[in-house]
Amino acid sequence: MKNIVVLVSGGGTNLQALIDAENRGEIKGGKITCVISSKTDAYALERARRAGIPTVVIPRKDFYSSKMYSEAVLAELQKQNADLIVLAGFMTILDECVTKAYPYRIINVHPALIPSFCGEGYYGLRVHKAALEYGVKVSGATIHFVNEKADAGAIILQGTVEVANDETPESLQKKIMENVEWKLLPKAVSLFCEDRITIREGKAYVDV
Repeated sequence: MKNIVVLVSGGGTNLQALIDAENRGEIKGGKITCVISSKTDAYALERARRAGIPTVVIPRKDFYSSKMYSEAVLAELQKQNADLIVLAGFMTILDECVTKAYPYRIINVHPALIPSFCGEGYYGLRVHKAALEYGVKVSGATIHFVNEKADAGAIILQGTVEVANDETPESLQKKIMENVEWKLLPKAVSLFCEDRITIREGKAYVDV
């Protein structure tokens, strides 16, 4: 049984999707064993407590640099014996000391179809605003591994939604979360825990 550690910063809707999926028996071979937050007041912490999941708070504001913060997070991940790390609305860019310690063991959700509308500066409603300004007809979310570059890791799963003519960034965000993120993130986590993801030449392949 693999230890899944989830990193959060905010409301924790993706964390809740993972908790619900685990309760339904949809995450095979793994269990959420700890939730780490970068903020003391993140509602995600309450979601974890309600589910009986241990929590740790490592406030980003308490650290002078990204590297110092990342080293503190890394130490906690090692203490928790993390097998898989899931970034679920974690709003801090981690230093490469973390990504190099856990290659192809950190999963993130990006609310667009990578390689579109991704990279530094593309997060939250900014992503959906940029997609709508471009006039896309479909959008979606990407579940990918995390490496040293923002949103540049191997893609595990992608899903799409149609973009309505009267779509707003807020409505598109809600549509993608409900129809793609909350479904594909637990699926990707289960695939990892079942050892059904193979890496070949830097690309992720799902074993059927």
